[in-house]
Amino acid sequence: MLEMKDSGVEWIGAIPSRWSTVQLGSIFSEHKHKNTGMQSNNLLSLSYGNIVRKDINTLDGLLPESFEGYNVIGPGDIVLRLTDLQNDQRSLRVGICREKGIVTSAYVTLRRRTPSMNSQFFYYLIHSYDVRKGFYGMGAGVRQGLNYAGIKKIALPLPSAGEQSRIVLLLNEKHAQIDALIQNVQTQIEKLKAYKQSLITEVVTKGLDPTVPMKDSGVEWLGDIPEKWQMRKANTLSERIVVGVVIRPSEYFDIKGTIPFLRGLNVKDYQISTENLVYITEQSNQLLSKSIVNEGDILIVRDGNIGASCIVPPELAGANVVSMIIFTANSECTSPYICYCLNSLVGKHQFELSKIGSALTHTSVSAVSRLVFPLPAVEEQNCITAYLEKKCAQIDRLVAIKQAKIEKLEQYKRSLIYEYVTGKKEVRL
Repeated sequence: MLEMKDSGVEWIGAIPSRWSTVQLGSIFSEHKHKNTGMQSNNLLSLSYGNIVRKDINTLDGLLPESFEGYNVIGPGDIVLRLTDLQNDQRSLRVGICREKGIVTSAYVTLRRRTPSMNSQFFYYLIHSYDVRKGFYGMGAGVRQGLNYAGIKKIALPLPSAGEQSRIVLLLNEKHAQIDALIQNVQTQIEKLKAYKQSLITEVVTKGLDPTVPMKDSGVEWLGDIPEKWQMRKANTLSERIVVGVVIRPSEYFDIKGTIPFLRGLNVKDYQISTENLVYITEQSNQLLSKSIVNEGDILIVRDGNIGASCIVPPELAGANVVSMIIFTANSECTSPYICYCLNSLVGKHQFELSKIGSALTHTSVSAVSRLVFPLPAVEEQNCITAYLEKKCAQIDRLVAIKQAKIEKLEQYKRSLIYEYVTGKKEVRL
């Protein structure tokens, strides 16, 4: 049985009696090597715990000369993003470099002091510390940032070089197996989402009765629609199509405000997220009365993920809107039906068409006004909506089950890392 001892460090707990503990600074020095003379143009960035390549030529506002102040790094270097700790306690902040490249000097880069230390092992260790939110609360200043001096005394368990290598080999193997399982489940989720999108598009263009006579819609990419349906432009189906606050909306943000100020990042297909919600005062809301929304209004994302649409729920009636398009349905259509049309391939295809031949990444009131929809009578719209709500709920439940399975696999992976790098599980020879 493995003989253990107390490490004396809360986040590490018990370690094998033959292991010791050391400070991070005794294993790693801070690596700084300016990209003077553009020694490398392989731009790297830390994203979701992985170091990924970026195209150095597509970054607006950055000239090649500006990259000379970046840090040249290489395989085995560990990169940490330790800025703005107060704003984001969810992101993974540690990655290991696999190739030579450059990163912003705002990152802290660690390089092992001796070749006998296994960088991958210590990456797993620091990653485990990160997952346990060890960096939060350590930062100083208004923006709660950390530098090398702030992290070099973090205690780490230290096995022999041979054990480090064996642990890395085992974890890499197990991670490959778990990642394969995760990818399989993710593929199933994507198939379910594609089926949902296909189902919605089929129903809002062909209806629920496959036996009804059809006619040419007059729209080449749409094909036939039921004979009794019409093709209608959005501006003939709305009481209003307006845009939310566009000019300096941040001037109205108020931490003491009580009125939700909805932004594009709050709107997903069919739903509003209240995460990262900002507020304005009642006085500002009245000043911006043109963009006050009511229950049942449709919000359409104008910038970024253009066209993503949802219906304003009762609890957000009276809120205000930043930059998004507000669509108020008239008596000839229902908001749920129009929302399904907007989020279906019928809507998304038209938003894509509006971008052809330009670099535009936003839509406008005039573009939304020109959208065309296949339109049945209101009674049939209600039947379609009821059918889709039921079917989509079933699909969403299956997706949620599979997403929960992925989270369990991710948790298992994180648990394996912690147990092996702190010696609670032993690699059998």
